[in-house]
Amino acid sequence: MPHRFVIADVFTETAFGGNQLAVLPDGRGLSERAMQSVAREFNFSETTFVLPPETPGTDFRLRIFTPAHELPFAGHPTVGTASVLARLGLVALRDGAATVVFGEGVGPVSVAIEVDDRRAFSRLSLQAAVEEPADRPTAEAAAALSLPADAVREAWFSTVGNPFCFVHVADREAVDRAEVDRAAWSRHFAGAFSDALFFFSGDLASGSRLYARMFAPGFGIDEDAATGSAAATLAGSLANRLPEREGVFTWTIDQGVKMGRPSLMEASAEKRDGAAVRVMAGGATVLVAEGTITVPDGI
Repeated sequence: MPHRFVIADVFTETAFGGNQLAVLPDGRGLSERAMQSVAREFNFSETTFVLPPETPGTDFRLRIFTPAHELPFAGHPTVGTASVLARLGLVALRDGAATVVFGEGVGPVSVAIEVDDRRAFSRLSLQAAVEEPADRPTAEAAAALSLPADAVREAWFSTVGNPFCFVHVADREAVDRAEVDRAAWSRHFAGAFSDALFFFSGDLASGSRLYARMFAPGFGIDEDAATGSAAATLAGSLANRLPEREGVFTWTIDQGVKMGRPSLMEASAEKRDGAAVRVMAGGATVLVAEGTITVPDGI
């Protein structure tokens, strides 16, 4: 049975940059197995399937698949799908703007959309506390990234839905030099709180610009061009380290440069009473292709 799809580049204003995303704006009639097969066929870091809402207060149900697994939440698929739906006229815009709420595995995720002749810009917002185990796998992260110990300043786990291991690296050159040591990664991170390594350089103060890459071999992603859920989680984690007890704190993150798909993300966190209570990640999306994919009956 044919199903319409759109391919978009997310977290970029330029076609063939950013993070690729396949969106099926009407996923009705597809089984979970079929969705996984479609995601494997596109072989992007994620593919999304838009379905009628199941939860009060949401506009759509959104299912997100990597080539290997379904995810409860992911940033660039959420942001990109919102922009695609707006461009297709499936979200009602008022003065070029709208807010859509997706029902995802982590609960409702709100996305603010702004569309003009040049671009579609979407920003997700997730109300969630930042969870961080006490583990600090700094030496283990250095080994998994094939870096000397003195190139890694700190590593820690954090999550607001999707868990990550964040690795603060000494400089941009070390970020670009990193390679996955599969044996070390399997030894230290397979089965850990998270096996996805989001590593970056830059000042941790609010307003800084960070330079990042992300490896997630366990999800079938050798390297991700832009990881919105990691950006949002990192903003929440860094905000919790700041002395200010209230306010909104923002970082700009470059990712995907090393792999030839430069991406730009705006990540923010809102603090109340000394803790992050809401995280946000946003960026532009460009539509680059559309067509139909035929899914065999019975899968």
